[in-house]
Amino acid sequence: MSHAFYVTASYIAAFSVSIGLILWVWLDHRGRHRELERLEAAGVRRRSVRTEDAR
Repeated sequence: MSHAFYVTASYIAAFSVSIGLILWVWLDHRGRHRELERLEAAGVRRRSVRTEDAR
């Protein structure tokens, strides 16, 4: 085995982990966005959103 094998293997491992983390965050973002849409459709509102009567 050569030095190039270990370098290539480590680059592949780092790339795979990076892509896995990016996918995980992207899928989690989509899930949280859908969850917020469902809550808002059910009438639950965010406290940070101001309404006219709250002023």
